[in-house]
Amino acid sequence: MPTAAADRAEKLLALLLIQQMKASPQRDKAVQLSVAGFTNTEIADLLKTTTAVVGQALYEARSKPKKKAKKQKAKKKRTKKK
Repeated sequence: MPTAAADRAEKLLALLLIQQMKASPQRDKAVQLSVAGFTNTEIADLLKTTTAVVGQALYEARSKPKKKAKKQKAKKKRTKKK
């Protein structure tokens, strides 16, 4: 069970991360908070949204690099054929 001091430190870390990324999209904030070890519920509370929105943002962030890699491979194949 976290102590009051640990809980305050965790909240401070979250606020600092959010403040540092003030102009960033919500998805980027959710990813950074997730990497810092916050749960989807905690992230949703901090960003004043729902856990479903946070889950979707993290899902899209994880799948985006895969889609980008597939597009780059397809593009290379097209240029090799020419």
